[in-house]
Amino acid sequence: MAPHCDTMDGPVVTACKMALKMENVNYVLPFVPKKSEEELTRAFNKTLKARKLGKDAEEIVDLWFFETAVRLHREGEGAPYTGLKPAGLDWGPVVPRAERDIEKGDPTETIEFIKSVVEKEMRKKFDAAMSTKDYDINNVDAARKYTESMLHFVLSSHHLYKYIISGGAD
Repeated sequence: MAPHCDTMDGPVVTACKMALKMENVNYVLPFVPKKSEEELTRAFNKTLKARKLGKDAEEIVDLWFFETAVRLHREGEGAPYTGLKPAGLDWGPVVPRAERDIEKGDPTETIEFIKSVVEKEMRKKFDAAMSTKDYDINNVDAARKYTESMLHFVLSSHHLYKYIISGGAD
């Protein structure tokens, strides 16, 4: 899930708002693991009841429901719940592109952007290794600098590959 899943304008809270508007918990259930469905459904039903007590109650209980959904979502990811973050945070250049591509039904913009970033960064790591490769064997500091640069390139390549083929769970 995108790193903005715990923000007030992220996909979990957006799904919560739609669930409340439509009075259908199924809009948000896909964001929590199956084992948490019952807890979220109970929270949803309590929220719907409490919302009838007035605007103040609605505001408080909606926030509680958002927090519950995000907490259960984060637990499902194996990540800690650290509270709801405000809307409008800058999540960098990838999340907005990926979201636009999902809307368009075409991943090209995100893929091209990621390819260009990966190429640029991997070339920098490679060039750093190459620039330190021809060291005097008796200069251990220079050898360490090369070894560090070389390993940074190799391990970055390996970790990036493993992460991509694992679907992000690695």
